[in-house]
Amino acid sequence: SIFKKYKAIFDYFDALFVGLTATPKADVDRNTYEVFNLENNVPTYAYELEEAVRDEYLVPYNTVETTVKFLEEGIRYDELSEEDKEKYEETFADEEVLPDFISSDSLNTWLFNDDTIDKVLSLLMEKGIKVEGGDKLGKTIVFAKNHHHAVRIVERFNRLYPHYKGTFAKVIDNKTDYAQDLIDKFSLVHSMPQIAVSVDMLDTGIDVPEVVNLVFFKKVRSKAKFWQMIGRGTRLRRDLFGPGQHKESFLIFDFCGNFEFFRVSPRGKEVKQAAGLTERIFNTKLELAKELQHLDYQEKTYQEYREALVDSLVSSINALNKESFVVKQNLWYVEKYGNRQQWQNLTAIDLEHIRQHLGPFILPDTEDEMAKRFDSLIFTLELALLLGGDISRGRNEIMATASILSNLGTIPQVKEQEETIRQVQTEAFWSSVDLLDLEQVRLSLRGLIQFIKREAPRIYYTDFTDEILFTKENRGEFGSNELYSYRKKVNRYLIENQNHLAIHKLRTNRRLTEDDFFALEKILWNKIGTKEDYQREFGDTPLTILVRQVVGLDQEAANEAFSEFLDDQNLDSKQIRFVKTIVDYVVRNGVIEPRELQEEPFRSIGSIVDIFPTESALRIVSIIDRLNRNATEMAGA
Repeated sequence: SIFKKYKAIFDYFDALFVGLTATPKADVDRNTYEVFNLENNVPTYAYELEEAVRDEYLVPYNTVETTVKFLEEGIRYDELSEEDKEKYEETFADEEVLPDFISSDSLNTWLFNDDTIDKVLSLLMEKGIKVEGGDKLGKTIVFAKNHHHAVRIVERFNRLYPHYKGTFAKVIDNKTDYAQDLIDKFSLVHSMPQIAVSVDMLDTGIDVPEVVNLVFFKKVRSKAKFWQMIGRGTRLRRDLFGPGQHKESFLIFDFCGNFEFFRVSPRGKEVKQAAGLTERIFNTKLELAKELQHLDYQEKTYQEYREALVDSLVSSINALNKESFVVKQNLWYVEKYGNRQQWQNLTAIDLEHIRQHLGPFILPDTEDEMAKRFDSLIFTLELALLLGGDISRGRNEIMATASILSNLGTIPQVKEQEETIRQVQTEAFWSSVDLLDLEQVRLSLRGLIQFIKREAPRIYYTDFTDEILFTKENRGEFGSNELYSYRKKVNRYLIENQNHLAIHKLRTNRRLTEDDFFALEKILWNKIGTKEDYQREFGDTPLTILVRQVVGLDQEAANEAFSEFLDDQNLDSKQIRFVKTIVDYVVRNGVIEPRELQEEPFRSIGSIVDIFPTESALRIVSIIDRLNRNATEMAGA
């Protein structure tokens, strides 16, 4: 039985290996089909889309790039026809000042122009790939800008093509009832809808080989996402156009200059996921608790406030679901910082641990969103006061909120807070405002925010005559993909193999041995590419510096390097901010040159020689030099 058990395991891995090396993936988001050397997880080769097409794993695309005047240039009143000028004036009749220009970014955000949409749909229906002997547009995904845009596209389609009786095109997004049912129907060959107008939901993951048309009716600036979206059309489909007539290509309609953007900016723009409201509040309260440890705030009232903050933070940590997968991965931090005693003297390292390993998972409460936004505003102002920052913008927002509440005096709860409402609108209050004053304002007014009616952004539907400036039809630009160029393969390997001994040493600020260095050379110059490839892409950048630049420096290693400053309770707020900025910089970039301390993001804080005593400034530079040497010199050197 033991023999059978192990034989079954070996058979499983044998089947897995055969699957990896002989069977195309079910879904190829990155337009590649890869074969891995399972021993060291280095891709032995990776198909770019062009190669995958040649080997019949994927199908190529062709493009119809169209420049539409309003989408490219916006709408200018002076350039409209006399008839459209009248429509324009009627549309904005309620505005105090007639706008003379509507930007292209405003189109399909809050202004939806029917003629623009009609021209896009007409071109799709004219040039799109057809099925059923050319009688019916093939399966199509339209990537819309937002829900209102998607709805208007479908409304205009039904107006232009009423004979389809409202079944041919459907909105599929997270605001659509029974969205999954619509996706299932879209996935069936002979089922409607034939056109799926999507907002984010169909950008990735959906597997419909019958898709032959993609319509980019919005700008995309993340290259990874752009190619994931293109991947919706790359799937093979045999007999799509009849027996023996297979899907051999698909068509991309680009109305928003996406291909042109990536020609000019091949890497696109980095799109970072912003922290949610709950996480932002948690992190700001955490910073407040740390700052209130300073000797300047040891009076009873300040320490009572700090105790309340800590109680709230610890409670949020202990409320985490310890059975959750992501919480289990950070359970050590949950148990450590769920202990009230750990908060007696927070260090900068503690803050980083809590922010990184706990902040993203704090559970949101069910309180009114606008009240929580008010909390976030006040907490941010409180922290700015402690750090000596500018509070003018937040002050103006609070004064404006109080002014609105002043008009709601018939509401009993508002009347009860009359004194606070009047007080925060005076310059006298803000000239001497204190942290605890702001906290009292927060407690007094947060419950009243619910009574302020928030007007929904006004939506305009127009029908000004738009113009197609030009249309260019191209074969797919496989060369622009670059997803698996040598540079990309190097970056991917380094990021995905940070536990490789040499990479791990560099990331954790330890020097390499000669064997470690040769191992890196073997990977980057033999397995992934050649030394010539490396020199062409990275010039004379040393291997070890490149690794550091790609993977960065481990947070704990950076904190340890600067621990004598991070743990120094005598530093003022500007000094600790300067050191934290250095730590953040090396975590992100791996190395830092001393001269960069005179540039942004450090320049806006101040000069190191003005902020620190000479001895401390020299000590910081020596730490930086040691970090850099650890990335370039061999162990024992």
